[in-house]
Amino acid sequence: MKALDPALQAHLDEGTTTLAWCWRITRADAQVFGFTDHDRTLNFDGTSFEPDSGFAASEIRAGSDLAVDAQDAEGVLRSDAITETDILDGRWDNATVEVWRVNWQDVSQRVLMRLGSIGQIRRGRVAFTAEVRSLAHVLNQTVGRTYQLSCDAELGDARCGVNLEDPAFKGAGSVVEVLRDRAFSASGLSGFAAGWFSFGTVSWTSGANAGRRAEVSMHSVTSSGVTISLLEKPVRGIAPGDAFEIRAGCDKALGTCAAKFANALNFRGFPHIPGDDAVLRYARKGGANSGEVL
Repeated sequence: MKALDPALQAHLDEGTTTLAWCWRITRADAQVFGFTDHDRTLNFDGTSFEPDSGFAASEIRAGSDLAVDAQDAEGVLRSDAITETDILDGRWDNATVEVWRVNWQDVSQRVLMRLGSIGQIRRGRVAFTAEVRSLAHVLNQTVGRTYQLSCDAELGDARCGVNLEDPAFKGAGSVVEVLRDRAFSASGLSGFAAGWFSFGTVSWTSGANAGRRAEVSMHSVTSSGVTISLLEKPVRGIAPGDAFEIRAGCDKALGTCAAKFANALNFRGFPHIPGDDAVLRYARKGGANSGEVL
């Protein structure tokens, strides 16, 4: 049960109330945004809550079990703070959301109704619907390691130990020609073998995508030059002359870890785990599966 401020409780007991909804959203890049369904700007806790932003909330659903409670926030793309490009770019994904009930005549009278994060965002032609998940959704996420054949470390992190800033694993170039919406020919990478940057990342340093990062699906080298194919189409178009930095990738196999990075000691998978063939075999005299210790 929530403990209400005595002044807010007294206001609610009057029967006639002056209440508004306020949403404070903190993105992963630490930018904070405030929105309200009131018709003027409200300010508290150092945040200005923008009116007439097109936000409208569904009912708040909550249960006593551990099911993930959810609320939808619908809005039109008319706020300068929310753009379709940023939504497509993932900048609002998993942003922290505070939902406040506020007396707009005296904003000191308020209560935090929900703390959660933005989940799925569905976009229409001129509007969007954002799912606001409760903190219980964290319980659905895998915690700890998984017993699997491939490595579960992120290339370059503390568990992996590979230095991706080493010139052997990092290159820089620019777009020569756009071949498809997610593929381009590049200059500056002639010193690297084909496939070296497959499964790696591209960090754009100039152009419309500057400051953004994309995953590489394929790095090929032919007689006509170097081609980089991205896993997904960038939100903003690629153009000739766009500069980038590119880092090597890993397919999470032990052989790649040893041959490409000389890092087998830090391999975080279980390369000797028995495969499906070992599970399906049965004991028979003189056969490969005699019942002895593998």
